[in-house]
Amino acid sequence: MRAFVLTAPGEYAVHEVPAPKPGPGEAVVDVERVGVCGTDVEFFTGAMTYLHQGHAAYPMRLGHEWAGRVVSVGDGVDPAWLSRRVMGDTMLGCGDCRRCRRGHQHVCDTRQEVGVRGDRPGALAEQLVVPAASLHALPDSVDAELGALVEPGGNALRAARATACGPGDRVLILGPGTIGLLTAMFVRAAGAEVHLMGATDASLAFARALGFAHVWREDTVPDLPYDAVVDASNAAHLPGLALRLVEPAGRLVYVGLSGEPSRVDTRTLALKDVTAVGVLSASPGLEAAIRAYAEGSVDPRPLVAATVALTDVGAVLAGKRPADAGLGPKILVDPRRG
Repeated sequence: MRAFVLTAPGEYAVHEVPAPKPGPGEAVVDVERVGVCGTDVEFFTGAMTYLHQGHAAYPMRLGHEWAGRVVSVGDGVDPAWLSRRVMGDTMLGCGDCRRCRRGHQHVCDTRQEVGVRGDRPGALAEQLVVPAASLHALPDSVDAELGALVEPGGNALRAARATACGPGDRVLILGPGTIGLLTAMFVRAAGAEVHLMGATDASLAFARALGFAHVWREDTVPDLPYDAVVDASNAAHLPGLALRLVEPAGRLVYVGLSGEPSRVDTRTLALKDVTAVGVLSASPGLEAAIRAYAEGSVDPRPLVAATVALTDVGAVLAGKRPADAGLGPKILVDPRRG
């Protein structure tokens, strides 16, 4: 089969590699769609922390936001999975440690992350093999495009729920990228008033096109009481700004990661009696994100700017948008093209 292989920072090729075979407890999936994520870009540039911590190494196969159909299963796997459209949890815990036994496999110290951490190849390939226990079935109303958006949607749903906001509340979201906009959609679906802060005219115009009327630059954010502030950016100074802007007794949600340490004044955190929540993974939010997409309470399709072939992935990771791309922040890949 064909697979996109990253061999060093900025160096890549589409290779013919052996097609996967399912081992005990595993399933092979024909990949239909894969999302290109900021984490993939960090691997492309060589900046990804896992590379420097020994959790990942080149050559590697990226791709952790995916959907497809099960085509074969290994021993011990229910054959009812065959032909089902699925997506999969990125985080694969050891299953034996205290955290895994408590249902927190996404923070297992020895976890693998599909296409990210450990030696589990990712989904930028025609086929993917994963533990069947990590699969989530997709209803007929959730097609491959929506299925590939479940993983970022699970992160965003967890961030939105962590705000604990609903009707009568006001939420400010910093960073109108894929996660920020998805979080805004989930917060809006919960009935809260949504404000978004971005850095470019294009990103703010796109947010307005999605129906978000309250969009600002950093120097124009109005002096209003924000019951929760979500940092979905990669800017090191914004976690501190979030703390300054949130209402006393409000909630801070940190789902973005910067390339360098951020500074948060814990004196202010305590004196404002603020609750701060970190969100690492989509794992606990995947089923709820699937339901939201299936019911139509959140529709992430407008975020998809283009769908490209495996041979186009390198250019996308290098920051080149397809000529026919729309305004959305998300690029999807169809490994079956070309």
